[in-house]
Amino acid sequence: MKEPLEKFGAFFIQNLRDNMLYHLEMFLSGTKKSDETQELQRKISSFSDSEKLAIREIVEKIITSGMHDFLFAIQEESDCEGFVKVLVDGQEVAKMSDGLHGEIFGKAGWIVRFSKYPSVAEIERSKWAQEKIQEMFGKKD
Repeated sequence: MKEPLEKFGAFFIQNLRDNMLYHLEMFLSGTKKSDETQELQRKISSFSDSEKLAIREIVEKIITSGMHDFLFAIQEESDCEGFVKVLVDGQEVAKMSDGLHGEIFGKAGWIVRFSKYPSVAEIERSKWAQEKIQEMFGKKD
């Protein structure tokens, strides 16, 4: 029943998030070839590994926020029968979710399941949430 939603999630993560992070990794490693990227690569070539990691973390957070906001807007359009609809296999994916913007998060979320670039922050957030739920209900694995 949710196969179109899963297809959309994989497509969204791989073609948006992963492509952006791939280009970021190319910048940070200095392997982009185009003339317009050379000056920027020269500027960051002297950055330490920890500075480059900080840049990656910031960019990842910005990407995730943008994805969340975009998916939220699609969900709102669907909820109010707006003019933007995302169809996969003829089905509106927002109608298959109780909140598209939440599909990207958690240990079973799209980022963790579909991305070539694991999100350490998302994996840790998922572990933290699971621990809090277990504490609330007095359960341990």
